[in-house]
Amino acid sequence: MNHLDISQIKEIIPHRHPFLLVDYIEDYEPGQYAVGYKCVTYREDFFAGHFPQEPVMPGVLTVEALAQVGAVAILSQEECKGKIAYFGGINKCKFKGKIVPGDKVRLETKIIKQKGPVGVGEATASVDGKTVVSAELTFMIG
Repeated sequence: MNHLDISQIKEIIPHRHPFLLVDYIEDYEPGQYAVGYKCVTYREDFFAGHFPQEPVMPGVLTVEALAQVGAVAILSQEECKGKIAYFGGINKCKFKGKIVPGDKVRLETKIIKQKGPVGVGEATASVDGKTVVSAELTFMIG
């Protein structure tokens, strides 16, 4: 297994606090897949407004976290080092559950297609083995 800590993730993708949404990568294969985790705490900045009475991680940030894990998979390839992966599209996105403080979110993105600077990944976020978000993400490398 290829493990990455937060400092190693920051060497691959340009995101920084408060927008770096991956705490560690448990395993990855360059150009194939990455599995990462986000440990959600009550102190997340977004909980101040989403929603104070019932804190829920915004779905768009979960999709962003999945994209960051996919970016690790794509940008860890030798030919992509030092580049940035931008969103090219979000398809087939489904929200099936909530992410709340205390959750440890498993983020997995499998690269199913890559041609030149464009890649597509199947992404799934889960909590305690239950899928909470799934989507097909398109990346544009630049």
